Amino acid sequence: MRKIERRAMICLILAFGLFIGICTFGYRFVRYGGEWASFPANKHLYTSTGTITDRDGDVLSSAGDSGRTYYPDETVRKATLHAVGDEQGNIGTGAIHAFSDKLSGYNILTGSTSPFSGEKTLSLTIDAAFNVTAYKALGGHKGTVGVYDYTTGEILCMVSTPTYDPENPPQNMDSDEYDGAYVNRFLSSAIVPGSIFKIVTLNAALENISDIYDRTWTCTGSTTVGGIEITCPHAHGTLDIQSAFANSCNGVFGLLAAEVGGDTMQKYVDSAGLTSSISVDGINTAKGTFSFVGEDSGQVAWSGVGQGKDALNPCTMMTYMGAIASNGSAAVPKLIKSVEGSIIPAISTNKKTGNLINSSTAQAIHAMMRNNVEQTYGASRFPDGTCAKSGTAEVGGGLTPNAWFAGFIDDPAHPYAFIVLVENGGGGSSVAGEVASQVLNAIVEKMG
Repeated sequence: MRKIERRAMICLILAFGLFIGICTFGYRFVRYGGEWASFPANKHLYTSTGTITDRDGDVLSSAGDSGRTYYPDETVRKATLHAVGDEQGNIGTGAIHAFSDKLSGYNILTGSTSPFSGEKTLSLTIDAAFNVTAYKALGGHKGTVGVYDYTTGEILCMVSTPTYDPENPPQNMDSDEYDGAYVNRFLSSAIVPGSIFKIVTLNAALENISDIYDRTWTCTGSTTVGGIEITCPHAHGTLDIQSAFANSCNGVFGLLAAEVGGDTMQKYVDSAGLTSSISVDGINTAKGTFSFVGEDSGQVAWSGVGQGKDALNPCTMMTYMGAIASNGSAAVPKLIKSVEGSIIPAISTNKKTGNLINSSTAQAIHAMMRNNVEQTYGASRFPDGTCAKSGTAEVGGGLTPNAWFAGFIDDPAHPYAFIVLVENGGGGSSVAGEVASQVLNAIVEKMG
């Protein structure tokens, strides 16, 4: 009798283990089946099928009997490489690789093939024409340009350089010319931000220094904080908070960051989403890294002006710009507009970020960023309602600084946030601002 009981118990344990295993497999099959089907070893499933278009329906890549073909124009192929991808899978963020389950038509009912599904067409949110404008405006520099609709999440422009022609890959990929060409700088990099980070420092100062609007500072070109010298390109004279922001005074913002303190600064960086990863249709962005906690006041001051140990991801910063434009939260960026030809069509949904900034503070920063354009950068260069902050980030080694330009357009007809990085480009407003000017004007003109 006892043997029967023991055997029955063993059978029950085995049955329970089998049940748990089936449930676990079922969950993982539903959750990760698409990734299994698009495993690199199975790339024949998506390199040999499916068409990729831009938002206007222009075919950027299509599959045929002899492999994938690309848009006829070489400049378009280079400008859209990091959005479309290459057949070898070196560009991990490209649609050919990142959205391979969509191209193969995979779903949990029929797998990767179905007699009921036709040719798969994956439409991206980008416009190839905008990418070409951005690619040309970068002028051969390494860098990135991103523009998105902060109300819908659609990325209209995403360019990363250096790039190459996927139809005729270069033989000298190890040369300096193509250094980092496989990396999508917009999604997958974290780079020292320079003065565009002062937007976060301003956010913290406005909410933690009660008399911030009543204060004035005198900039002599050099300020010492915690034994560390914080320098400006030249003496700015007497400044209030708005003019300190418009003139991007390192001394003032170093003092503000040190006064707010490292723990509080870290809280605001985290709240802005700059240390988190965003899922762009399943592509996870790089996380920014900032070291404020436990640092002395001099290091906190240096980090507060966007130098020191700061490293920023362009896509997350662009999203933060969208949140300021939207008074707190914005749409999560996305690259897939639609997928046609599958038995179960993909549904493009608009997702929102959490609250990245207090509404009233966003409105105050919004006004100051608009003042920057009107008083410092030149409003005539940009579409009406453009609000921005430039940045010039020192990178050391005797190299020319990185140029940044970040902001948004305050216009319900053109709700676009943007980010521009020109590596070793020089001045933020003059160099990255000019790239932004060309791209934004082209987008507004075409979008009507």
